[in-house]
Amino acid sequence: MTNFYLTLPNSIERHLNEMAQLDGVPIDQFISSAVAEKISAITAENYLRSRAERADPAAFQAILDRVEDRPPLPGDE
Repeated sequence: MTNFYLTLPNSIERHLNEMAQLDGVPIDQFISSAVAEKISAITAENYLRSRAERADPAAFQAILDRVEDRPPLPGDE
C-alpha cells in the first residue's frame, strides 16, 4: 500500500468530509474509491475509443440498411 501527502483547497476538504460521511466511510476509503472509479472511467473511454477507431462505417451502414423501415412501436416515439 502507498501513502500520499495530499493538499486540497479548504472548500474541497469540506465537501470531501461531507460526502464521506454521507457515504458512511472513512475519508481515505472514499478517496480510494473515487480514484478507482476515475481509473475505470478512463480505461473504459480508452477501450471504446480504440474500438471506434477500428470501426468500418460502410459495414455499419450496410447493417442499418437491412433494418426494416417502419413507424416506431407505441411507447418508442
